[in-house]
Formats: sequence, structure tokens, C-alpha cells
Amino acid sequence: MASRTLNLVPNQKARLRGTRVGTTPDSRRVMEKHQEAGKENKPSARSVDLQGDSSLQVEISDAVSERDKVKFTVQTKSYLPHFAQTEFSVVRQHEEFIWLHDAYVENEEYAGLIIPPAPPKPDFEASREKLQKLGEGDSSVTREEFAKMKQELEAEYLAIFKKTVAMHEVFLQRLAAHPTLRQDHNFFVFLEYSQDLSVRGKNRKELLGGFLRNIVKSADEAVITGMSGLKEVDDFFEHERTFLLEYHTRIRDACLRADRVMHSHKCLADDYIPISAALSSLGTQEVNQLKISFFKLAELFERLRKLEGRVASDEDLKLSDMLRYYMRDSQAAKDLLYRRLRALADYENANKALDKARTRNREVQTAESHQQLCCQRFERLSDSAKQELMDFKSRRVSSFRKNLIELAELELKHAKALPSASITASAPPQIRH
Repeated sequence: MASRTLNLVPNQKARLRGTRVGTTPDSRRVMEKHQEAGKENKPSARSVDLQGDSSLQVEISDAVSERDKVKFTVQTKSYLPHFAQTEFSVVRQHEEFIWLHDAYVENEEYAGLIIPPAPPKPDFEASREKLQKLGEGDSSVTREEFAKMKQELEAEYLAIFKKTVAMHEVFLQRLAAHPTLRQDHNFFVFLEYSQDLSVRGKNRKELLGGFLRNIVKSADEAVITGMSGLKEVDDFFEHERTFLLEYHTRIRDACLRADRVMHSHKCLADDYIPISAALSSLGTQEVNQLKISFFKLAELFERLRKLEGRVASDEDLKLSDMLRYYMRDSQAAKDLLYRRLRALADYENANKALDKARTRNREVQTAESHQQLCCQRFERLSDSAKQELMDFKSRRVSSFRKNLIELAELELKHAKALPSASITASAPPQIRH
């Protein structure tokens, strides 16, 4: 079969929320098919149990995917006095979201808070490579099979695109819902400044520096908890630390397993494509009763393919995405506990330095001032961290309950649809004697 041209290729643009994908009627039909599903399945802020505030509402109203970047249109409605208008919108790229996240992480004022995890970088390379390989064509693939595989890949591309937009929106809405983080000047600039923020992506040196800082932080935490023999002074934080270590490990394992299950459903749906195509081909060659039977079986496998595709999509949105998000969120909670533990270690070291200064009767006042500052910082971090961890618990419990209930309802719906599809498609034809 000659090489075919796909409608959705890497150098074209993809848009979300009522806009077009590609430039041809086929691609427009694909988008129309998935728009309604996207509105229902999009993991919006409600999926992480955000408590919205009418005084500041943020959403991503539009997004455009290009070859090397994604542009998000951030729409804001606010009655806060910090803004000059009540409604405004700006266009932002992924690097600017990362800049905003880093600004929170590096600000000492927010050391006692759980900083919402940064949205993942848009990655469409896998889907684009599949689309390109399919576009090159294969003589063993029939036209009908090619059309179905193309439809599946376009749906996969659009699903990744919508999830990417949703994760960026969740990040902003978490910030907007937090009573302290929403007051940050950089957040106001991000939402209101209409010009380009001139934020560039991190180069290799900066990425390597961040990697090394994470290694140093892990080593420092091991030294504090192990070699130094530092004892936790609060049973609440000792319990939370033990819990989060195990929770993060288990949720990471659960995420990997959920991804494998979802991938198996996708592979099964893909395997139904050549089976259905082969049966349809046999139906065109046979006559009378066998022809009808082959067409019925082909229709059955086509329905099963669509059903398995919906099952995979639901598990991806309601389970895998939720686990992946809280894997990152639990890591942010662990980082909070590390900052508090580091403050406790600094406080203990300040106490020892003060004892030495009093023994030597040298620089006592400087040591006392430093000890008081360390004490105040540790107490401030402890107070805010306790409230943050309690909010984190209620938020994740509500989110897990909501998503698991919705997933169970969808699984029941698909389970009911399976036997009806099999019975309808496999009904034997009537034979006239």
C-alpha cells in the first residue's frame, strides 16, 4: 500500500475547547467526537477537591499545541483590589508555569507550606512518532484497518493534550484557592501581565544543578535522621513522616500497576482492529449465511474495540492520573517535612552553639540572637506545616473517594454493555430451507 498522509502531524497545531485540530474535515470530525467526552472526563480542579473562592477564579480557556511548545490562554475573574480589572486573560507557556513554581519553592516565606506540584512538561513525541510511522504506510495494512488505527492514535494524541491542559489548570487553581499562596506578587504578574514574561527553559547546567541539589537534600535528610541522632519533638510530625514515606512508595507502585493495566486495555483494543478487518474481508468474499456471520463477528470485535478503548481512557483519567498527581503532591508534602526537619536541626545546632558561647563567655549575644531566630523559624514552620498536612489529608481522601466512585460507576456501565454487545453482534442469522 502506498504511503498515506495523516491529518494530524507534528508541524500542525492542535487546539482545545471548541477549536480545530489539524486542517482537514477528517481532523475536525475527530475533534467534534472528543469534545463532549473531554468536558466530562477532564480532570479539573474538582478532581483534587479544591475549595474554590469566588473572589479569584482561574481557568485555562484555550490552548494551542505546536511542534515545540504549548500556549495556554489563562482566563481570570477576580474582585481582589490587587488587579486593575475584574476579568482578563493572558497567554502563557509551560516554562512560565515552571518559573512560577520555582518562585514559590525558593521563597523562604512559603517554607512551611505544601507548594502545589509543578505541571508535567507537555510530551507528545510518542504519539507523534506513532502517527508518522502510520503515515508511512504498510502494504500489509488494509485501508479499513489503517483508518481505525489512525482514529485511535488521534484520540490518544487528543487525550494527552487535554490532560496536559488540565494539569496546568489544576496547578493554578490550587494556588488561587490557597489563602497565602494567592497573595504572592509573582502570581499576580503571571495572571495579569499581558506581555511575554521572557522566561526561558532551563539549560543543561541548571538541570544538572537541580539534580545535584536533590541529591544533597536526600543526603542531608539521611544525615539528620540517621547519623546526627536528631529526635523528633512532636509525635504528630513523626507519625506524618512515617506515613508519608510509606504512602509515597505505595502510591508510586500503584501508579505503575495502573499504567500497566491501562496499557493492556489499549493493546487489547488495538489487537481487535486487525481481527475485525480480517472478518470484514472474509465477509466480502463469502456468500449467503457465512457472509452475514462474518460481518456480525466483525461488528462484534469493533464494538469490543471501542469498549476497551473507553475502559482504558476511564482508567487513565480516573485512576492513573489521580495516582500520578498525588504521587507528586505527596512528594511536595515530604519536602515540607524536610524543611521543618532542617529547621529543627538548625535550632538544635543553635542551642549547642549558645551553650559553647556561654561556656567561653564569648559572642553570647550573637549566639542568643541566632538561637531566637532559629526557634522562631522552627515554631512558625511547625504551626503552618501541621495545618497544611491536615488539609492535605482531607483533600486526598475526598479526591480518592470521588474518583474511585466515578471509576466504579463507569466500570459497571462497561460491564453491562459487554454482554449486550456480544449478544446483539453474535446473533445467528436465520436460515431459509
